Amino acid sequence: MGRPYLGEFEELVLLTVAVLDGSAYGVTIAAELKQRTDRVISLSGVHIALYRLEDKGFVSSELGGATAARGGRRKRLFGITAAGKQTLSEMRQVRNELWESIPNPSWS
Repeated sequence: MGRPYLGEFEELVLLTVAVLDGSAYGVTIAAELKQRTDRVISLSGVHIALYRLEDKGFVSSELGGATAARGGRRKRLFGITAAGKQTLSEMRQVRNELWESIPNPSWS
């Protein structure tokens, strides 16, 4: 069986979790993606992608400390797993090989 499939948005969320390195939670991920992609980012869409990635074993989560600013609620912080890093590495390799295989790209 091949590696699990990641859609474009799941890949972006996974990459952002890696970029945020320990401070990734729904709001920070959505803000980072909005800044970097200039797209409208749905917080619920980010959460759905995070839960899918967690089910696939590409991210893990833990509850952070409660803060008064959040009304005593705790943040769920996400981190990338070894399987997530491996998957990103494989996806990057495939993409690079495809880019390098374009004959005479006049637009690159």
